[in-house]
Amino acid sequence: MRDILARNNVLVFGEGQPMLFAHGFGCDLNMWRFVTPAFEKQYKIILFDYVGSGKSDMTAYNVEKYNDLNGYAKDILDIVAALDLNNIIFVGHSVSCMIGLLASIKQPNRFSKMIFIGPSARYINEAPSYVGGFEKKDIEELLETMDKNYIGWANFLAPAIMKNPDRPELGEELAESFCSTDPIIAMQFAEVTFLSDNREDLSKINIPTLILQCSDDLIAPLEVGSYLQQQIKGSTLKIMKATGHCPHMSAPGETIDLISDYLTNAN
Repeated sequence: MRDILARNNVLVFGEGQPMLFAHGFGCDLNMWRFVTPAFEKQYKIILFDYVGSGKSDMTAYNVEKYNDLNGYAKDILDIVAALDLNNIIFVGHSVSCMIGLLASIKQPNRFSKMIFIGPSARYINEAPSYVGGFEKKDIEELLETMDKNYIGWANFLAPAIMKNPDRPELGEELAESFCSTDPIIAMQFAEVTFLSDNREDLSKINIPTLILQCSDDLIAPLEVGSYLQQQIKGSTLKIMKATGHCPHMSAPGETIDLISDYLTNAN
């Protein structure tokens, strides 16, 4: 147990029903700092870093294990088992939405609700039936740029992902987070993220799910949110006023309100 909690830099605070927050690509548990204070008096908050991110144990990184999102899902289930968590409210950002989905499919009895912020089951378009937001050549070029100049890629893309030009400090923080990640690990995680296809997994989840979709998001366009709502039985889609891909940082008040309203009305 201690090894797992140290491996993923797990933090636990608050009391009540467990609320497990999972960060997105290139980020760490610190990205949730604007949201968790609103919930810690009513819920037990669990934060962690994926192996390769934040203050996780970098020596635990395994190329074969993390060559698939299921490797990350297994880490979530390891944390859940180590803390003996049940009735979990899972809150995932970006790629963590599909990682959480996979974890819940493997052990559905552990989870009570899923909250997905900026999710996507497939980033690559497949005409004419599916809009993911990117053509395959776009993703290939993005990965090639990452490989050639990771720091330059991070500094260029982070502000576009955050999409709050009037608050440049948010883009700067995201860029700094990208740059603090080992480039080799980040490259593999990016490939796994952007080339994954979890569309067939969406119908396997039977847990109440809230989908939070930003109104203008470079990474997950509006069509993606609608697709997920159609495919996940009984899910709820909320289009946010927030723009960009990280509303828990750029619009924490709106994010908190939507999550709180959902948890109140779903109970």
